[in-house]
Amino acid sequence: MAQHFSLAACDVVGFDLDHTLCRYNLPESALLIYNSFAQFLVKEKGYDKELLTVTPEDWDFCCKGLALDLEDGNFIKLADNGTVLRASHGTKMMAPEALAEEYGGKEWKHFMSDAGMACRSGKYYFYDNYFDLPGALLCARVVDSLTKRNNGQKTFDFWKDIVAGIQHNYKMSAFKENCGIYFPEIKRDPGRYLHTCPESVKKWLQQLKNAGKILLLITSSHSDYCRLLCEYILGNDFTDLFDIVITNALKPGFFSHSPSQRPFWTLENDEEQEALPSLDKPGWYSQGNAVHLYELLKKMTGKNEPKVVYFGDSMHSDIFPARHYSNWETVLILEELRGDRDGKPEESEPLEKKGKYEGQKAKPLNALSKKWGSFFIDSVSGLENTEDSLFSTWSCKRISTYSTIAIPSIEAIAELPLDYRFSRFSSSSSKTAGYYPNPPLILSNNETLTTK
Repeated sequence: MAQHFSLAACDVVGFDLDHTLCRYNLPESALLIYNSFAQFLVKEKGYDKELLTVTPEDWDFCCKGLALDLEDGNFIKLADNGTVLRASHGTKMMAPEALAEEYGGKEWKHFMSDAGMACRSGKYYFYDNYFDLPGALLCARVVDSLTKRNNGQKTFDFWKDIVAGIQHNYKMSAFKENCGIYFPEIKRDPGRYLHTCPESVKKWLQQLKNAGKILLLITSSHSDYCRLLCEYILGNDFTDLFDIVITNALKPGFFSHSPSQRPFWTLENDEEQEALPSLDKPGWYSQGNAVHLYELLKKMTGKNEPKVVYFGDSMHSDIFPARHYSNWETVLILEELRGDRDGKPEESEPLEKKGKYEGQKAKPLNALSKKWGSFFIDSVSGLENTEDSLFSTWSCKRISTYSTIAIPSIEAIAELPLDYRFSRFSSSSSKTAGYYPNPPLILSNNETLTTK
């Protein structure tokens, strides 16, 4: 494969919406998501009221790439070889001795090779994106609460209540019915939670359009919420930018399911109307599958193999399935590139000028977690000073395996010419080649990492 990637060589440019085209004010959105679940658990399911109170310090627990073992209530951080680098029971971090006793340097019991291990399972849950992360803190605190209440409870069955909370707050009709906490609050004050698209990004989208690229928007958000977001961040004429808009895409199933399992649906007034046997023309649709979409893209481009690139923030829902099932080029939006600078959160100005977060507000979720360490690499707990103790994390390995390039935001590339040649991730070159504009310093300083 060529060592470079260029947008100019692509026929089709696709985008995820949430945390990709639409960036959120993470400290505000995190607290809103947390509260939407916590209030449901307390009011509807009888959980401890302590869950409703969260301090700024509590947010340090949040770190992308953690897995929750749904049975024993342990959170774990995996090395690329499947061993456990750090672990906690609820929010309580395991000491090196306890970690060694529990996991013993062996592969985690649910670990499989890259393609084989789903991020969603009845036995574990991977926290993969910024919508998920507040749920990690909540679930950890639920484990704390149940352990305390039930004298060292060893097995847990709270996940069904979390799923009920998702259904209550985020079901398809929730936006229209003002159900739950999340959608009513976003409607009430979008500016508190959403960042408008910078002018440079709007111009870049138009530049892609003017260059003859087909533009796609593929989001798992429902049609009505997608419309609110796009009108706020791009303006009321946002539909002029996109040839095809697909909402309620139910990724990763959009990529992995067959057309018969997941047909496209027409929409009227944001309601699904009828299933389609194929996709025949551009427009706004619901659900669907990558196979029928690609057939339409062949017709629209007049090419047998149109080249597609897809931008997304979730390895589970966007990057892995688009590459693995559809063989698309993939651009990972990785805000950790803003937050992990030589092991320190990026600071643009002194803390005394910023003022402290008021009330319960979260730290930026892309900032380094003191509890969990770097998203990219880590040492085996208790072996910090031994040789060969540094490992790439499982999350970091997946980035270089399934992403063409990784960038902190679309804004970071919006002013580059479309024929700019990006170095792509490649197993034959440096593991850091695909990070633009720069790899995290913590990776640059540790180019040679242990993999066993």
